[in-house]
Amino acid sequence: MGLLERLRKEWFILGIVLVIAVARLEPAVGVKGGPLKPEITITYIAVSAIFFNSGLSLKTEELTSALMHVKLHLFVQIFTLVFFPTAIWLFLQLLSITPINEWLLKGVENPCQLR
Repeated sequence: MGLLERLRKEWFILGIVLVIAVARLEPAVGVKGGPLKPEITITYIAVSAIFFNSGLSLKTEELTSALMHVKLHLFVQIFTLVFFPTAIWLFLQLLSITPINEWLLKGVENPCQLR
């Protein structure tokens, strides 16, 4: 595989490296409230673009095949969004009767909440 062909294949990674290098040279461009408005562009535009780009690389047959696994998708969603937060909440209720610091328990609870 030639160098040019490899560069074309790995264009996204090269773009990331280039952006990191530019950010290293001129960090003021990406600060909060700066010209790029990262509080908006990163939160909404960049994340959406990355997922959209990933979706473009999926083959139609693979996507159709994956959509047919409804039971698996339901299991994963229920486990992630219902079972896991409930299990953590119950575990924290049990730990709350111990002498563990209240703020430590809140620190464990916070990432497990769906807000």
